[in-house]
Order: sequence, then structure tokens, then C-alpha cells
Amino acid sequence: MEKGIPYEGFTGSSKEQLQTLLPFNFDEPGQEPMKTQDFPPLPASDQPLMFADLFAGCGGLSLGLSLSGMNGVFAIERDKMAFSTLSANLLEGRKVPVNQFSWPSWLEKKAWAIDEVLEQHPNELTQLKGKVHVLAGGPPCPGFSFAGKRNESDPRNKLFEKYVEMVQSIRPSALVLENVPGMKVAHAAKKWKQLGLSIKPQSYYEKLVEGLDRIGYEVLGKIVDSSRFGVPQKRPRLIVIGLRKDLAQHLEGGVARAFELLEKARLMQLHELGLPEVIHAVDAISDMETGHGGTRPCNDPDSPKRFEEIAYTGPRTAFQRLMHRGCDGIIDSLRLARHKPEIKARFQAIIDDPNCAKGVRMNAEIRQAYGLKKHRIYPMQASAPAPTITTLPDDVLHYKEPRILTVRESARLQSFPDWFQFRGKFTTGGSQRTKECPRYTQVGNAVPPYLARAIGMAIKAMLDEAVMLANQQAERELEEKMIAIA
Repeated sequence: MEKGIPYEGFTGSSKEQLQTLLPFNFDEPGQEPMKTQDFPPLPASDQPLMFADLFAGCGGLSLGLSLSGMNGVFAIERDKMAFSTLSANLLEGRKVPVNQFSWPSWLEKKAWAIDEVLEQHPNELTQLKGKVHVLAGGPPCPGFSFAGKRNESDPRNKLFEKYVEMVQSIRPSALVLENVPGMKVAHAAKKWKQLGLSIKPQSYYEKLVEGLDRIGYEVLGKIVDSSRFGVPQKRPRLIVIGLRKDLAQHLEGGVARAFELLEKARLMQLHELGLPEVIHAVDAISDMETGHGGTRPCNDPDSPKRFEEIAYTGPRTAFQRLMHRGCDGIIDSLRLARHKPEIKARFQAIIDDPNCAKGVRMNAEIRQAYGLKKHRIYPMQASAPAPTITTLPDDVLHYKEPRILTVRESARLQSFPDWFQFRGKFTTGGSQRTKECPRYTQVGNAVPPYLARAIGMAIKAMLDEAVMLANQQAERELEEKMIAIA
């Protein structure tokens, strides 16, 4: 428990839960602040920045950073299915349009928990100083997500502390972290006085900033909507960018400069890729409507028999052609759900119902009219970006056909290219939801690659600018010394 904060009157689990509301305890060993000289130099301007990805999932953030011109070193992901997807695309030597990871020999290519890597390879991690310039990550968010029940005692909530530990070991030049907006909202913030706390509880974002500040980083997080970056989906996310303080001091506004550069990167990306300001759902996935080529038996090795999949006939719009670029084989994950006739009839009625608003969550009255108990149902609007793609496949209904989306359609709406292959089960249920990461979950948890691409461009520009200004200052100081001596 943090010193100076009373918790008398609380017992058992309540006291333990309070710990999650409080700052890091930096009296613990290994939490000493870094000094400027502890930081390694940046690579030469003609060399690529190297990154590592923590809580990597299926590799959306890694893919986007790779598309921005960075090179990956390693990625940490504990779920075997999610790691198998990342490995299939970024590790296994497939012919893909990005550089694959230069994986270190001391780290086995398998699913790892971040705790395991920190405990088993402390010396090897410290030897990465100067070799990993950007540390990325997106810790799991169940405890502070608004999409489900917020659970302040969920142990996954504190995984961002492991992120801070990894930063301290590797000491990268820059950091990027993605999470849900709820990370900025403190648990029990409205009732902290009733709980008997002497200070207002911190959000996990505030704890993260405090922890990174302590070890030598200036950090800022802002809510960013992916739909502004060439992603055909409304997806607000908290993007946190950090920069070494010795570099941040040279930038006007410090690390806030990163978000100015992110806006420039956004505009540059749209121009480079030939994308409009807004991409509608129909422009993203209309080539996967069953009305074009019909269906065929699904032969995916990870799918049970008797499922059908979309018989894909090719892209039809500019965005679809962009997504299909580099795909020289069959697109995977086009398997259709097996809806009962009455379910299809209900979905069709919802699609045709002029009183049912499209593109937003169905209200209670409409849900009741159709006998739906599920609270989160979004009938898509064809002429608008899709609603946020979640880990639950039945959250979103197709804008035209009486069905939920396929994994591939969801991936398209996340800006995953068609060449990107998914591995593992398609879905799971019951108690396994917290233990497994099937394809739908992998896609729903992922950082949209095109958002990550722009972030990578912004971080590179930020580091280039900071180094340039630092060198200019050093030259001025040297010149002043020479004049003084003369």
C-alpha cells in the first residue's frame, strides 16, 4: 500500500482492490529514475528504427509500424492462437510486403507472457539498449473498458506495470501504447471520499504517466478516432506516446509535438494511399457480399465441417484493391455463420425496418420489438464507417445480408490487408472467452494497421526532429565555448 494513504476500515478483498486505485510504489527496488547518460544513442538517419511489441495480439500494431518503415525485433503475446497468427505473417518467412522480425536468438519463437520474459531474460533485455528504439504495446483492457463490466480487481489491469518494467530494462527512445478511452477514467473516482481515501483515485492512464515520468519519459495520451486514418470504422482509442526527456526538451511543446506530427502523418498517409477522408462500410466490404459469387464449402483446417464460406470473386472499389494488393492466393477467414432460418428472417426484418436506426446501437424499444436480449447490437449503415469492431461476432449485423460479419470482413474494417492470414479457432464461448483468443477476438482486440502506420510515421518524424534540434543546440553550445576561449 502506498505510504501516507489511509485504508483503515477496509478488510479482505476491499483492501486489495484499493491498491489498484493507488499510484505505483516507487520505494520498491528497481524503480530508480534514469539519468540522461543512461539512454543509448539513436541510429543513423539512413538506418531504420527498430521496435518491439508487447501484448502484441495477432500483430495489428506490429504490422502498422512495419508498414511505416520500422523493423521489428520481437513481439510478446501470451495467447497461442494470437501468436500463431502473428508468426504466420511476420516470423515464418512468407512472402509478404513488409520486413519480418529480426528475432533474437536467445528468445524462443513461441507465445510468452511478459512476466516470463522479464523473469527469465533480464540480462538479455538490458543488452537491447540501443537496439530497440521504439517500444510498443497495448495491455489488455477488460477492467477499464466501457464495453463490458468494469472490474477494478481484474489482474490484467496491472499489466501496464510490466510495460513500465520493460521500458526500464530496454530504455527505448520512444514509446507508444494503445488502449480503450476508459483507461483515462478512474475507478470509484466519484466516491473516493466515501471510501475513506485521502486523495482522489488515479486512473490507470495517470498511473502509467506517473510511472514513466519517474524513469525518465515525458508522456501524453489523446483519444484518436481510427476512421480519420483510412480505417473504415468508427473506433475511438487512447493513444499514448512517450519520449525520452533528454529528447523531449528540444521539441516545442515536448511530447505534444507527436500529435501535431500525427495529424501531418494522417494527411500524408491518405495522400500516399489515395484514400478519401472517410471510407464507408460498403466501399470496404461490398466485394464480399454473397450475391457476387455465392458460397462454397469451407475447407479451413481450423473450422468444423458443414460450414460455408464466401466464394470471393475479386475487389470492386479503390479501397478493396488497396487491401487486396500483395495477395496472391486464396483469402482465408471468409467462413459464414450458420444462422437458423428464423434468425435470418429476424435480421432481414431489422435491415428493412425504417424505424431501426443504422450505424448505432439498437435502442431498448427496438430490441424488445424483435425479442432481442443482447444489449450491444449494431445494424451497420452502408454509407458510413462501420461501428467499432469488437471481440464478439454478433455485435454487428451486415448492412445488406441477414447475417453477422465474417472474420475477414471484420479484418477489412480494421484495415488488415487480404494477404494477412489468421490462425486458430474462429470463435469460442462460455468460460473459454477469458482463456482463448480465437480469430474474431484477435481481430476485435487488434490495433488497426493503418492507424498504427500513421503513428509509426509520426514517431519517426518526432525522433528525427528531436535529434536534429539536439544536434543544433550542441553545435551552438560548442561554438559559444570556442568564442569564449578565443
